[in-house]
Amino acid sequence: MKNLRPISISLLLLCLCVLSFFVYKTELEKKEVKDDLIELSNIKYGLFNVDEWKKILAEVTAKKIEEFEVTDSTKVQMKPKISGFLNKVIGDFEITYYKKNSKTLGGFFRNAGAKAFNIFDELKENVPTFTNQILAFLDDPANKQRLKIYLTDKLNDYADNTFAKMDYSLRDSLIKKYNCQDRSAALSVLNSKFKILQNKSDLYKYILAFFAALVAILILCTKKASNLELILMLSTSFLLLILGLMLPMIEIDARVSNMRMSLLGEQINFDDQVLYYKSKSILEVVKLMLTQGGFDLLIVGILVLIFSVLFPLSKLVASVCLTLSPGLESNKIIRFLVHKIGKWSMADVMVVAIFMSYVGFSGILTEQLNQLDNLSSKLEVLTTNKSSLQIGFFAFTSFVLLSLLITNKLKSRNAENHPIN
Repeated sequence: MKNLRPISISLLLLCLCVLSFFVYKTELEKKEVKDDLIELSNIKYGLFNVDEWKKILAEVTAKKIEEFEVTDSTKVQMKPKISGFLNKVIGDFEITYYKKNSKTLGGFFRNAGAKAFNIFDELKENVPTFTNQILAFLDDPANKQRLKIYLTDKLNDYADNTFAKMDYSLRDSLIKKYNCQDRSAALSVLNSKFKILQNKSDLYKYILAFFAALVAILILCTKKASNLELILMLSTSFLLLILGLMLPMIEIDARVSNMRMSLLGEQINFDDQVLYYKSKSILEVVKLMLTQGGFDLLIVGILVLIFSVLFPLSKLVASVCLTLSPGLESNKIIRFLVHKIGKWSMADVMVVAIFMSYVGFSGILTEQLNQLDNLSSKLEVLTTNKSSLQIGFFAFTSFVLLSLLITNKLKSRNAENHPIN
């Protein structure tokens, strides 16, 4: 049974190596697809897009103009209004005409001629004819088409002169990348790809947790581990650390899942409008802080690099050296890295901080999105907080737990052979 332990751990390590390769490859593909999907789902291409609203308004306006028909019932309703409007316009013009011409001699004769020929009375008598001509004009399909073109052009001119032009170069490159005709088709393709990759990622996450649990059980069940067994255990811990550092830890995703509103009696819908999205690994966060932040972020980035990257790696390397050369127990540096660094390493605190950050961000986003849901009784808004812990968090957590178990095992073994004063 004792001889089977190294074989079992070796098999587990081999499985973890193969699994780690597939996990990393899948997560890279998933990240690329998700980034492209988030870009195309960004609210700047939908709800906050001027061109999208121009298209919607043009379609609604055209539909309303097309639906307008001068029927018998419509004529009955419109005739009095049009006739009243024409009579008022003619009456107002008559008053203005006479008043203007009354101040000069030439105007006196013009007023006399207008009265003699009953010009304004004849105009008023022809109001019914003018009314029918206006109704016929409105019902002419050619005039409807001209009106649609005119309103669309005016709408485009107003938008172009009021808002800045949108840069679609990135959107168009993504559409071309996936061999699609438009944004909707590209979103459909990306959603299908992402769903497949997400299912694979979930499966790998469960398998990874299962193997990590098996290694932990083997460590707990091993009273006195050999050098080979310790090296294999440390290698397993190292694999989990690398995955934890390189893979995303948290995904912050806030979006408007659906927004419905009524415009001139027409239903307007916007689906999956991404408001905010971030997904970073520890190494990506450190790189961002070191290269793009100010002095305060630079300090924080250095601390995260030291406590969550350099210290855990140094501890693993020192543990391997001590396992292979027990005589190094007297070396102060090795002893510090193996036995004392746990007091300085912030790996376990980092896991708790990441988890608490996730809970905090999730709560804040949910509260803010709920306020958006209740923005207006005439506006139906359904928001979604899709923030989640990613596989990097679980890999890093597994490393922390296994590292503690292995350190205790190594400390107990060396304490028997070389008691520490």
